[in-house]
Amino acid sequence: MKLRPIEDNVVVKIAAAAEEKTIGGIIIPDTAKEKPQIAEVIAVGTDEDLQAVVKVGDNVLYGKYSGTEVELDGEKYLILSKSDILAIVEE
Repeated sequence: MKLRPIEDNVVVKIAAAAEEKTIGGIIIPDTAKEKPQIAEVIAVGTDEDLQAVVKVGDNVLYGKYSGTEVELDGEKYLILSKSDILAIVEE
């Protein structure tokens, strides 16, 4: 199955958070951790202004409580609007 965003929406793949363990060996559950705010762009909508700035393969920084989470074929994705993207992360 494939997601194809419309208008000013972007589909991003959420970065997998590594399992965290304290020095004492206690594993911190996912519910207690902060969500990652950097994700890889998988698909870009039809908005021409958006396509000029963001392209597939870019890593973007998005707002903490932004977007809609979707799970397809065991992978977690996030659908963001153009206004949810705060910056493009360059290495």
